[in-house]
Amino acid sequence: MSGNTFGHTFTVTNFGESHGPAIGCIIDGCPPGMELSEADIQIDLDRRRPGTSRHVTQRNEPDAVQILSGVYQGKTTGTPIALLIQNTDQRSKDYGNILDTFRPGHADYAYFQKYGIRDPRGGGRSSARLTAPMVAAGAVAKKWLKEKFGTEFRGCMTQVGELPIAFESWDHVPNNPFFAPVADVQALEDYMDALRKAGDSCGARIRVTASNVPVGLGEPLFDKMDADIGYAMMGINAVKGVEIGAGFASVAQRGTTHGDSLTPEGFATNNAGGVLGGITTGQDLEVSIAIKPTSSIITPRASIDSQGNPTEVVTKGRHDPCVGIRATPIAEAMLALVVMDHALRHRAQCGDVVPTLKPIAGSA
Repeated sequence: MSGNTFGHTFTVTNFGESHGPAIGCIIDGCPPGMELSEADIQIDLDRRRPGTSRHVTQRNEPDAVQILSGVYQGKTTGTPIALLIQNTDQRSKDYGNILDTFRPGHADYAYFQKYGIRDPRGGGRSSARLTAPMVAAGAVAKKWLKEKFGTEFRGCMTQVGELPIAFESWDHVPNNPFFAPVADVQALEDYMDALRKAGDSCGARIRVTASNVPVGLGEPLFDKMDADIGYAMMGINAVKGVEIGAGFASVAQRGTTHGDSLTPEGFATNNAGGVLGGITTGQDLEVSIAIKPTSSIITPRASIDSQGNPTEVVTKGRHDPCVGIRATPIAEAMLALVVMDHALRHRAQCGDVVPTLKPIAGSA
């Protein structure tokens, strides 16, 4: 099955299934000489892993990562880095009732039509469990970009279901299970509890940013930075929409306000989301993604079986009532992988370019 490798210069090949023995990835193109340990990667995996609160799936996976290659005496060697994460809490029996039926909203029907065979256990290859290796790879990219450019990646939830979440401070994000930038999340707790009791699910909106991004990353035509960001974000399970900068709000803006004025002190605004003509400007990369409601719910829904007969499907097992709750570190990782790939591509092509104009600040 193709389409398992992400990137051009910094590549990540993802492997495994939700209920197989293990999942993981092969990172190729990581520069040599960077100190790297499993602890560097585990931090982000712990932020994404299941079973961390009552509002997410209770599948209890430690997601402990192993570095199998590409690191010697604590430093990257420039050779492929193999990362392995064991699956330790599979309950395949939960999926016995969908062996011959297709769950509405899932990839079951599309996979079966494409390949003629599918792994029904937890969605197999289409499971959001396969985002864990990408988070691991993203942690490697984050570390290199932080050391080289001081680049920082942050994300938060800005809406869950019908509830918008006002931004108060980034400091609140690590202190609640929603990655919400607010001090009081009681309304979110109550909303999720009611949703679970109703046997239903909801979607979410996630904001992810990158600061201290070098100027000049991205290509002017087919490999635009924002195009690749959109490609990466749409590769995350359940994502149905991506906005860069002002996004769809640009429709209602006037040209007199949308264009970000340049001053000697820096950019006055950031409606562009850090990208102009497909190339980074030094402003913060601003990305927002829309995540659909979880398709695995206990409410009966109409479907068909593998013979085309009408049937009713009830999805049992352990599922996130809102997959968006754990999506923030995933979106951060995918943004980091895009920036990392373009940073290495830029170094290869334009490493000798010395601009005559010193870059202005991303924000005045």
